[in-house]
Amino acid sequence: MSEILAKIQEAGHIVLISHVSPDADSLGSASAMYTFLLQGQKKVSWYCKSSEIDQKLSFLPWFEKIKSTFPLSADLAIAFDCADKKRLGVEIECELINIDHHITNTNYGDLNLVEPHFISTTALLYDLFKKNGVKINKKMATAIYAGLLDDSDAFLSQEVDGTTFAMVSELIGHGADFKLCNKKIAKSVSLAALRLKSVMYKSMLLEESARVSVFCISREDMAMTGAVAQDCEAPLEESLNLHHVEVALLLREQRDSGIKCSLRSNSAVDVGKIAAAFGGGGHFSRAGFEIYEKVSLDEAKVKILDLIKKEL
Repeated sequence: MSEILAKIQEAGHIVLISHVSPDADSLGSASAMYTFLLQGQKKVSWYCKSSEIDQKLSFLPWFEKIKSTFPLSADLAIAFDCADKKRLGVEIECELINIDHHITNTNYGDLNLVEPHFISTTALLYDLFKKNGVKINKKMATAIYAGLLDDSDAFLSQEVDGTTFAMVSELIGHGADFKLCNKKIAKSVSLAALRLKSVMYKSMLLEESARVSVFCISREDMAMTGAVAQDCEAPLEESLNLHHVEVALLLREQRDSGIKCSLRSNSAVDVGKIAAAFGGGGHFSRAGFEIYEKVSLDEAKVKILDLIKKEL
């Protein structure tokens, strides 16, 4: 951890990277670090390849600073919550620090801080700050809380324990606007997301004696509803509340080509293992991967279900 701070002190221009299709954990981590670097009067930029970023997360400090062009003058880059180098969306020529909590992280950085026992990357970053005597202000606390809230499924996931709530208490003590985070992340929903949810539930399949819920979303579904990728997440996770369902599978055609696959589990099945078989990664209960070969949604579904059957 001290090595990371030393690298930061030596750098002239630092670029913070949120992964493709970023969630609150990746954005929250970068937001908190952005504030820290500004306090140290560092030149800092924030990069994300995705042009469509969930606007319900626009309340995060410095969100408006995110750019889709990687600055050539950077001499240090820091990636947050990205298990695989491909999800950075850019080839990094400068020195790279990799900060993440995914057990499937490939340690692609020149310096890696990967701790899978942390519930979120923001939690790991908070630990880094605390152990090095960094003062946490309101903006940093809000950004860290946002990532913690999102990755813990609003504190409902199996990984939540007393340590999680102790951290929440500390963050609120540092001024975290937890009410705003709760409203925007746990409650806020767009009209497009509601339209997509209707489409997803209408076409949902229950496989393996209703132990697996399956959603197949076409490009036309996304275009018709006006939804973005993140809008698929809520119905996927909600389906795990159905009686008997142990695994939820989402297959979504991407705008250009390929299929994005997301897996969720109620902790009965290691979906991270399934994702790894397809070159992806994640956690025991949350994982994902991409299929680049030319296959239909139905063909992809059959392949993945075969592996899920074995795990069940």
